[in-house]
Amino acid sequence: MRVVIADDAVLLREGLVRLVEENGHTVVAAVGDGPSLVSSIVEHKPDVSIVDVRMPPSHTDEGLRAAVEARGLVPGTPILVLSQYVEVSYADDLLADRLGAVGYLLKDRVSLVAEFLDGLRRVAGGGTVLDPEVVSQLLVRRRRDDPLRNLTPREREVLGLMAEGLSNNAIARKMVVTDGAIEKHVRNIFTKLSLHQDEEQHRRVMAVLAYLQG
Repeated sequence: MRVVIADDAVLLREGLVRLVEENGHTVVAAVGDGPSLVSSIVEHKPDVSIVDVRMPPSHTDEGLRAAVEARGLVPGTPILVLSQYVEVSYADDLLADRLGAVGYLLKDRVSLVAEFLDGLRRVAGGGTVLDPEVVSQLLVRRRRDDPLRNLTPREREVLGLMAEGLSNNAIARKMVVTDGAIEKHVRNIFTKLSLHQDEEQHRRVMAVLAYLQG
C-alpha cells in the first residue's frame, strides 16, 4: 500500500513510518500539519492515510478537519484516524459522505501491532474500523429521530459489533451463537434499515453509518 502519515509528534510519526515500511508498504509522505496532509493526499492519492486529530496551529481538531477537506477533494480517499482523543463533531462529518473507507482508533487502546495493521488494510479496502469507545461517544450524539428504533436489542448488539469491524463469524464467536443466527440478524438489520443493495460489504458500511449517525 502507498501510505500518507500525518502526525505533529516527530517521534511517533517516524515510528509509524518505520512500522509501515517494515511491513512491506511505502510511505509516500509524512507530514506534521493539516494543510500538508491535504496537499499530500491530493498529490499522491494514497491507498490510505493515517491521521492524528490534534495538529498545529491550535492543536484541537486540525487533523480531522483536514481529513474531511481531503475527502471532499479526493472523494472516498481512505482515512484511518489514530489519536488519543475522540472529536465527535468532525468524526460525524468524516462519516457523513457514506463512502466507507474510514477508521478511528485510539492510540492508548491499540495493544497489538498486527491488529493495527489489519485495521489499516481494512480501511484501505473500503471498510469501516472503529474503536468501541469512539462508537460509544458518537452514540451520545444520537438524534431523537432514531432510524434504529425498529431494531430489537439483540439486533442493536449485532450492529454495534459490526461497527467495531467484526465479521459475522467473529460476532457469532463473541456472542456464543451460530453463524446462521448472526446471518439472520444481519438480514433483519438490512431489511429494517431499508438497505436493499446487492453488494454485501456496501450494505454493512451503510448499516454501520446509520448506527453511528442515528
